[in-house]
Amino acid sequence: MSPATIVLVLPEVLGTYGDAGNAAVLATRLRWRGIDAEVRTVGWDDAVPADADVYVLGGGEDAAQMLAVERLRDSAGLRHALDRGAPTLAVCAGLQILGRAFTVADGTRVAGLDRLDVETVPGRGARRIGDVTADPLVDGLSELLVGFENHGGVTSLGPDAAPLARVRGNGAGNGTGDRLEGVVGGSVVGTYFHGPVLARNPELADLLLTRALGDLPPLEVPEGVPSSTARGLAARFRDRFSPDAARRAGA
Repeated sequence: MSPATIVLVLPEVLGTYGDAGNAAVLATRLRWRGIDAEVRTVGWDDAVPADADVYVLGGGEDAAQMLAVERLRDSAGLRHALDRGAPTLAVCAGLQILGRAFTVADGTRVAGLDRLDVETVPGRGARRIGDVTADPLVDGLSELLVGFENHGGVTSLGPDAAPLARVRGNGAGNGTGDRLEGVVGGSVVGTYFHGPVLARNPELADLLLTRALGDLPPLEVPEGVPSSTARGLAARFRDRFSPDAARRAGA
């Protein structure tokens, strides 16, 4: 039986914040279950395979984002993968690339790949930077999501897109003022959480894997592997952003 394949798309331009680690998390969680898995890295000169199980796109600055969208615009492999509903994680710039369009800081509007019903424009004021917690709004997720946001754009969701979560505390999420974070459309899950997000939210990782491969065997984390992922971090941030914590800080 061939191994499950996770494709990491253009990490040399979409890998500013360590988001390439999401692919490693997916493969590792399969191997811990006894399922053979491999990460296939798609570099600038490589074709995107159409037959992989899961696809991962990371974040990047404006120039890198513009390069990536032009490189992927004519990618038959990515197009076929999305057409057949391959689960795809798109972080920050990856999310914007898969949207209808995005506008960069100099005012240039760039057409996206039109796979998510979203559009992104530059925000006003300071960048949104910091640790964030969010309540999931997607079937199959029940645990508090935790992550680190670092972006300046405002992403508006259209009628064919649903939010991934609703942020707590000081998080900006998509920047639209309604506290919504990320987007789910078709087989794509988009988020502004870096970190990488799947290392901190194993439930989200397993949701992507389940969508790709069906029901997964129970997972026992190997002895010696730190367990301070989502549950420990979520508890820490939940305490930080609680009303009692705000009162103690004099907020």
